[in-house]
This record gives sequence, C-alpha cells and structure tokens, in this order.
Amino acid sequence: MIIHAPPRRSASAGLARNLLLSWPALLAYLPKFWGKRMRFVSFRPAASVLATTALLLIATAPSQAQTRAETLRYVTGSAVNTLDPNIPGSTRESFALSMSTYDRLVAFGRKQLNGKWVFDLDTITGELAESYDVSPDGLKLTFRLRKDAKFQDGSPVTADDVKWSLDRCVTAPILGKAQLLTGSLTSADQFKVIDPLTIEVTLPKPDKLALPNLATVYPMIINSKVAKEHATADDPWATAWLKEHTAGSGAYVVETFKPGEQVIIKRDEAWNRGSANKPAFFKRVIIQSVPEPATRANLVERGDADLVVDLQASDVQSLEAKGKLKVVSTPQYNAITYVSMNNQMPPFDNVNVRRAIAYALPYDDMFKAALFGRGAPLFGATWPDGKPLNGIYPFQQPVKLDLDKAREYLKAAGLPEGFSTTFSFNVGQSSTAEPMAALVKESLGKIGIKVDIQKLPDAQMSTQINEKKLPFYTEGIVAWLPSTDYFYRNFYTGNQRWNYSSINNPDLAAIAQEARFEPDKAKYEDAGRKLNAMHVDLMPQIMLWQPNQDAVMASSVEGYTYEFHRQVDYRDVSRK
Repeated sequence: MIIHAPPRRSASAGLARNLLLSWPALLAYLPKFWGKRMRFVSFRPAASVLATTALLLIATAPSQAQTRAETLRYVTGSAVNTLDPNIPGSTRESFALSMSTYDRLVAFGRKQLNGKWVFDLDTITGELAESYDVSPDGLKLTFRLRKDAKFQDGSPVTADDVKWSLDRCVTAPILGKAQLLTGSLTSADQFKVIDPLTIEVTLPKPDKLALPNLATVYPMIINSKVAKEHATADDPWATAWLKEHTAGSGAYVVETFKPGEQVIIKRDEAWNRGSANKPAFFKRVIIQSVPEPATRANLVERGDADLVVDLQASDVQSLEAKGKLKVVSTPQYNAITYVSMNNQMPPFDNVNVRRAIAYALPYDDMFKAALFGRGAPLFGATWPDGKPLNGIYPFQQPVKLDLDKAREYLKAAGLPEGFSTTFSFNVGQSSTAEPMAALVKESLGKIGIKVDIQKLPDAQMSTQINEKKLPFYTEGIVAWLPSTDYFYRNFYTGNQRWNYSSINNPDLAAIAQEARFEPDKAKYEDAGRKLNAMHVDLMPQIMLWQPNQDAVMASSVEGYTYEFHRQVDYRDVSRK
C-alpha cells in the first residue's frame, strides 16, 4: 500500500510600554489602536483585562508592516511550560505549540463530524514523509522524505535526523517512551536508515497503532546536529536544552518564550506543508496565559483576543446567545469525564457498592449543573437484550438515577445503613466539578452514604492518584488514539497511574491485549462488546459524559479543527 501525502492544509512598542504606566492613558489609546469603542461586558475585573490587553498590544507592536489581520491572538487558561512536549508535566498548551514548531513523519487527516472539523484517526497523511508504504505482512513501514524539507536553520531534514529523533523517543526517560510502546515501538533497533531520504521501521508483529503513534505529539523530528551540540554526557538527548529551545522544521519559529506567561511565534516562510502547499496563514501567533476564565471571556468578546477554547460553559452560552462571535462546539470524542472508585480500597472493593453508586448519581442534574448540557451524555442507555449495542468505547451505559435499586445493591454489599467517604476533585476544575460534587453529596446522602468534599491542588491530586490513595473522585481521561483496545489497555489494566480505578481483572486484560493485534474487524468488534459488557458488570468507574470542546473565536477566524490534544492547531486556522 503506497500513500502519497496531500498538502496540509502600525503601532509603537515604546508607546505601548509607556501606556502601562498610566491606565487612563491606556484606556484612551486602546480604542484608537484597535479601531473600536472600548466597553466592558460585565462587572468582571477590568484591571486584569487591561493588563492582558496591554501585553497583547506590546506583542503586536514590533512590526508596523504587519497588519492586525495577520496576527492570531490566542488566550488560554493554562500556559506553555516547555518547548519539548516530552518533558514530564508538559501542559496541553505545550503539546499544541510543538505541533506547529516541529513536524512529524506523518499527520492525522481531518473529517467532518456532525458538521464540525475533527482529526481523523483513520486517515494518516505525510508531513515530512512525501510518501510511505506498509509491507504486505504489516511488519515494515517505509517512509520517503520530502526532498525540499528543511529545518528552520535552513539545513535539510535527513533520515539520520529522523532516526535520532525516534531513537530519542523510545530510549530517553521522556513521555514519548510510554506512548510509542502502545504501538509496539520500543527499541532504537527498529529504526533503520536506508538512504539519506528513506527510513524503515520494523515491527515485531502487525500493530494497527504503530503508524498513528508517529502522528502524535511526542515523535517530533529534531535537527539532530543542533541537538547534539547541546547534549552532554549526563544528558545525551539534550532534554535540558530542548526544554527551552527548538530545533525543528515546523510551520512556526519561536520568537519569545516566557514559561507560564506568553509565547510568540512567527511564521517560517519556507515551510510549505500547509494548505495549497503554502506557508501557514498567520504571520504571527501570540499565545497568552490568562488564568481567570471570566477575563478570557471579556477579551474575546471585546475583540482583544481572537480565539479561546477553555471558557466556562455559562460564558460560552452567553456569548453564543449574543451572536457576535463564532462558537464551534465539538464533543470530545476521545475524552471522558468520570466518577472513579478505587477498586482495591474498602468499601469500593465490593462490586455491589460500586453498582449502588452507579444508580445513586443524579446524572441529568449533574450534566446541567456542570456543563449546562454542553456535551455528549454517557448514561441513560437502553440495551434491549441486556447486551452492548456495539464494541465501541466509550459507550452510553445503561444506568440512571434509581435510589431504590441503589439501596438494594448497598444491602447486597452488607452495608444497608451506608458508610462515610471522601469525594475529591481538582481545584482547577472547580467550575464544573464543584456543582457536580454538591449534587453527588446530596444524592448519596439519601441512601446513607455520607460524603465529605475535598478540593485538591493539581499537583497534590496528581500525586495521590499516582499513589492510589484516593477512594472516590472525579477526573477525566483522554486517549490520543481512541480505539477500544487502547482505552481498555491503558486505563483498565496494570498497576500504573492511568488505571484510575485500580481494577485488576485478568480476563478483561487478556481480552484487551488479544484485541490489540486482531486484524479481523468482526472479531475485534466482538471483543469490544465483551469488554463493554464487563465494564457495566464490574462498574470499576462510572462514565459521565464527553464534554464539548467549546471554541469561541472572532467571526473572521476560520479553519478551527478539534484536535486529539484538545488544543488549537495554529496551522489550520486562517482569517477571511
């Protein structure tokens, strides 16, 4: 099979800085700069809005020749904390940045889902690869590089660079190692240079996730000559240097990097892997961290930001109703919000306790309170014959609020009077998790389960999840490669962080592992149905919904695509 790759798709800085010293002057100047009347849409703090606007203004000022239309201003709740997405603790914003500053061998295509553009797991196109082919036995992937591909320093991209980058991904103590393992990419011996523009990847057995793994965030292709210059005996893969510097061939070059605050990137005019074989549309992208969601809402409404993806559901609803901005809402079909129970910790080690909770949750009220109904529910299904409707995960579970049934399960568990427990959530998710938690506490109280609500800082919650110390909590999972076996292998097997429920069921693990290498679609579907049936029977955790990714943008912005990393691909967007 041979696959050919279609093309992917005047202000003064000094004045802006001086204006920071005088808010009245800034207020007077900004309307003139942006060409519109300044206004505040609510009682949200004006100072934070003005501060961020000033930073955006400064960032836009250096080039008088560059028009406002040629700059994309993106505000985000989190921040870019590293230029290498492989560094443990990397944020989603860092993932998005790396997709535009580095190329990979291949990339996911795009497709329409309910009228919205989303990434397409089943379509893999070339990025640095001009073409690729898969051997008839599925054991060899051969990639032929584009002859015109160059790194941002002007040097050509070679097969040696590709091998070094992939070797690094499976050898160094970085995040890519665990990810590529899911596609049977585990050893440097699997990557072989055939000639300067050809590289071969060998698999131990056919693995349908090998190729998609090469399109994920981690296997970025690095200018190995530059990286080696900054490597040391203690750091042979230049991880320290690459955390704060780039050596890629992507569509954008990092101009300014202030970890945790702001990144400014400029277009690489020589990059030609965009739509119509042209560079990316925007000459410049400003990525600004604005932690307060209300401030982000104000900035995009006023036109001081062009795009934001992480607003509160209530703000999205309000902005959408006003009809001045474009809102693209896409269910995160590779992500799930759930309530998890530690299956190894009493009383949650008792399956009837877990079933009791599954029938005691006020699903509809939680969905409305947390998300204003913006998403895809994963509860309330009807299974006519008591069997799963298909083998796709995630799926709608046949559970709903039924307190009588919940009491029956508690009685079967030997706990008719209930028990006491703690329900935890990440304080960073308070806008959705807090109203949900209040409803969980109220509803479980009706069957005798006393719940204390615990808000935990992100780092503390992450640590306690990793150490398996939380009995009962809400979190979310995301699968970059959303296939049924991938979900089950990564989130329901083994003594590892991502097995949030700590379930240990050998039968489930065996079916998931066997399905991984099943080429027959009918047999794979059957395995998926078995796994889904076991999920409902064992109830290790309770799927709630797939929240919408609400992207709010100026009406002039086009091309937004829901990506697997749940951030914006700056290469796809343009302005009409």
